[in-house]
Amino acid sequence: MRSGRLSAVVVGAVLLAGGCGQATGVAGVSMRAPALAADPSAAPSGTPTAAASTPGTEHQSGVQRPAAADPVKVPPPKVSKYDYAFPVKGCKTNYQRKLLIIPKTTIWAARGCSFVAPVDGVIDEVNINNRWKPSTDVGSDREGRFVSIIGEDGVRYLGGHLDSVAEGLTPGAKVKAGQELGKVGNTGNARDTAPNLYFAISWKTGPAYWWVRRGMVEPWDYLDAWLKGNPTLSPKEETFKLRRKLGETPTCTTLCSSRSASPPEQEEKEKERKKKPTTPTQTPTPPPLNDTGTL
Repeated sequence: MRSGRLSAVVVGAVLLAGGCGQATGVAGVSMRAPALAADPSAAPSGTPTAAASTPGTEHQSGVQRPAAADPVKVPPPKVSKYDYAFPVKGCKTNYQRKLLIIPKTTIWAARGCSFVAPVDGVIDEVNINNRWKPSTDVGSDREGRFVSIIGEDGVRYLGGHLDSVAEGLTPGAKVKAGQELGKVGNTGNARDTAPNLYFAISWKTGPAYWWVRRGMVEPWDYLDAWLKGNPTLSPKEETFKLRRKLGETPTCTTLCSSRSASPPEQEEKEKERKKKPTTPTQTPTPPPLNDTGTL
């Protein structure tokens, strides 16, 4: 009887010890960590182990980054409905990007390079004669041979100092952007310089207002955009804003006067010198009385 009671006490102690060793928690929920988390070999296939995530280990060599795709070329934003062309085509150029005397620029290029229409439009003026003379320096003749157009944007564009003008150009004729209007040269008051294109932006006026034609709007920002940036950058807004401010026919304020024809310039003196006979090395024979030559 006593041994039976002792066995019951031992069994109860064992059960009590087992109950105290198990963590308690919410009823029905075990507080013991799952065996899967404690066993790294039980991780799902494809899950990197600690060794695989360590840089420089042999496990890393099997991971390759996919090759990058070619960059996507995004065209510049279209900021106007007009498409412009740089006014010198097919040649290396350089041009001034600052205001010197009047708002125009000189585009340096080789003789014979093409001057092209910067935008669709119609021919405004064509001058095929190089009438400029240093003895008079008439303002309306300073650009030598030139062509101007009125673009479909309403802006006037001038290309001067041309060596020649394209055949068949007449006022009112339609032209397309990039169409050749002439060849780069150094006519007009550029005769002592390297070949270049006199390029100017203004608005339409009559021929008598030549100082408007020679340039009213600084062009280099637009040339930069047409050459390398955005061919739709338009000078229309700036041009007509300035015309509203100054009026369609403002008075001339810079390089307005011409020179007097007398006294003659050095070239005229040179012509007179050539008319005189050279002095011979021997005693000259007196001229006959009816000789009209200059002594």
